[in-house]
Amino acid sequence: MTQTKITPLSTPVKEFPQKLNSPQDIGFVFDIDGVLLKGKKRIEEATDIITHLQKEKIPFILLTNGGGMTEKKRIDFINKTLQLSTPIHEDQLVQAHTPMRTLIPHHKRVLICGGPADDVREVAESYGFEDVIRPVDIIRANPTIWPYHMFTDEQIQTWGKDPEITKLDVDGENCGENLPIDSILMFNDSRALGAELQIALDLLNSENGVLGTRRKEKSSKPSIPIVFSNNDFLWANEYKQPRFAMGALKIAIMTIYEKINGKPLEQVTLGKPEKVCYDYAHHILIDWRKVLLGEKQAGNLCLPQLHDPPFESPFKKVYMVGDNPESDITGGNNYNWGTILVKTGVYQDGDFESNPEASQPSLGIFPNVKEGVMAALKLNGLA
Repeated sequence: MTQTKITPLSTPVKEFPQKLNSPQDIGFVFDIDGVLLKGKKRIEEATDIITHLQKEKIPFILLTNGGGMTEKKRIDFINKTLQLSTPIHEDQLVQAHTPMRTLIPHHKRVLICGGPADDVREVAESYGFEDVIRPVDIIRANPTIWPYHMFTDEQIQTWGKDPEITKLDVDGENCGENLPIDSILMFNDSRALGAELQIALDLLNSENGVLGTRRKEKSSKPSIPIVFSNNDFLWANEYKQPRFAMGALKIAIMTIYEKINGKPLEQVTLGKPEKVCYDYAHHILIDWRKVLLGEKQAGNLCLPQLHDPPFESPFKKVYMVGDNPESDITGGNNYNWGTILVKTGVYQDGDFESNPEASQPSLGIFPNVKEGVMAALKLNGLA
């Protein structure tokens, strides 16, 4: 299999004067967890400011390192939780794994990890991946691959597909076929950390992606490619301290891989703060502006390619609004967008004193998203 090479591009977006002539000259990109929502609860000021932007037809999209469900399911939940009279359209949502749609031509039989229940199988299949394998499928085919798994018998039978379908006969005692897996795509935070860690490392060190085999050579290049949807180490929910996210699993996989091979793992990471993520989001924001101007219909937005940044933008100013200096603010600053940091999520007072090298927001730190966005609108003569 040919591995898709995903590398950040250095082509700059065309610069424009900062003077605004209309509300469509400015755009906003919002993180979700810790900015609009706190776990499953809304941040009340988020409802106010989103409603205001919709009324004024100011373009905005949502850009999250979260995922684990289809874009429609997540946007339906967001609209319901924020109690919006005018719903946000699913075209305005970019989840961490949304750009993986572009990988389909090079990734056929894929192991999809993370997410609740079996939801990410639905996501991957909705994107168009032809042959989706889940860790629970492998455990159903051979539970000894991770004997400490916490799946119940009912979950294995409900979520896991029959080995006759998945062609995962590691011991040669079931369907008689053990087809290789092309790649590992880490869609979302793990709910079965031990199993996913073991299975991923088995495949990375296998003979051409065949479970139950072990290659002889040791190399930085894994047997099959692995793509992480994001690098977030922490995320914020209702608990008073941030929780571990996909970045923790990534560290574990990379550390163990290097322990086995003596060399660092070659891997691809999407999501914030990677430039490839911001290029993709910029395309979506530009397209949504066209919808607001009546130049395009919702539901017919472009599918940007990961190697294709916008060479020209209609925006004179775009702001990234986030709660995490390491992803939201770093990414926005590196992309030459304005950045707004809020105190309703990962960031806490004193973080910059304890970590002076962390990325500072260009516009400032605000108690909540409403105050941050209103400050940006006032600065640009729109409030």
